[in-house]
Amino acid sequence: MSEGWEGADVGDSGAEWELRLYVAGQSPRSVRAIENLRRVCDEHLAGRYRVEVIDLLVDPTLARGDEIVAVPTLVRKLPDPVRKIIGDLSDTDKVLVGLQLRPPGASS
Repeated sequence: MSEGWEGADVGDSGAEWELRLYVAGQSPRSVRAIENLRRVCDEHLAGRYRVEVIDLLVDPTLARGDEIVAVPTLVRKLPDPVRKIIGDLSDTDKVLVGLQLRPPGASS
């Protein structure tokens, strides 16, 4: 399974942020990660992102390309450099720092 969504204003111009979320089926952690990522994207990247959700229970070989060792894992493909965040993304501050949307030590 590979599914995804985009920010409302992305259109044909392309997303500035390309994110890939690796999950394991509909486990509670995977579902939370999807919900948390959708919230973070809507609040902090509105109209500037594309997300691809990859279910490793369906095709585990897809984990090789991004060297995934745990799920859920979020991979920021663009902008460079590639960044990875492991977990259900429930700590918004850590997600924002990990995506380099907020400098370390800055509070919300």
